[in-house]
Amino acid sequence: MPAPQKSMVLELAKLNFKSKAIKLPPEDPQNFDSAVNDTDFAKPKPPDPMSIFMLPGTKGYAVDVNKQVSEKLVKYMDGIIGAICSVWGNWHKTIMVSTMIINGPVGMVTPGGFTSPMPIGPLIIAQGPVSTPQEMKYTKAIANAVDTALKGWLAGLMGQLQYPAFAAFPGPMAPPMPCVPMPLMAFSSAMENLMSPAMLKNAMMANLGDPKAQHADPLFDAIAKAINTGFTTMKATTLVSNVMGTGPIPTFAPPFVPVGPVVGGSVVPTPGILT
Repeated sequence: MPAPQKSMVLELAKLNFKSKAIKLPPEDPQNFDSAVNDTDFAKPKPPDPMSIFMLPGTKGYAVDVNKQVSEKLVKYMDGIIGAICSVWGNWHKTIMVSTMIINGPVGMVTPGGFTSPMPIGPLIIAQGPVSTPQEMKYTKAIANAVDTALKGWLAGLMGQLQYPAFAAFPGPMAPPMPCVPMPLMAFSSAMENLMSPAMLKNAMMANLGDPKAQHADPLFDAIAKAINTGFTTMKATTLVSNVMGTGPIPTFAPPFVPVGPVVGGSVVPTPGILT
């Protein structure tokens, strides 16, 4: 399966934020991009069903402010999540197994065996919302947290791949052969905790360096939870396949020993192994 899709992650982030039931104070001047029309001050208006904030009142003033700030925040979420999912999708395609030891039908991948040459954080920043100084700060904080978490998880990934033909191969050298497809869930990483909602959010807040920044805590929490759900879904639906293994058969000595196991085999690094 490809990396998490923007539509799913964005909807999850909006639902996560909305579930916090944050009541937007209409009297807060920071919540305005432009002045609200005075004639609408006391006129009741229907609430915006798409708002991710709770409505503090039914007067036009409150409804307008609520809608305005909600749209602004959702637009930011759309931009940063779109950048994350786009970069993640491209990074996903570049992942490969660079080192592995094959003995008989089993290939052992130890931490550091899964790699990718592609950067993550700088590309998210390049594609994310950065039109204001505040957006730049938030985007850098989120991008660098995602970069650290995904790279850490990948670096710690370890497990076994199966090569049945290498148990008894009829030749002095087994040519490159693909592994049996294995669920990504069968692999583990000591650094997977970096992708937990709490760790992602804490990393974002630490990168931002401003615990009182407007809506930062609930925004980062909502995005972190959505990213974690996308990550968990990706792991559960992805296969590790087409990892090309090869290696010598030192016991091969025909006609007395016509077949033998691969000993000290290795991998031919090839991207595109997560399907």
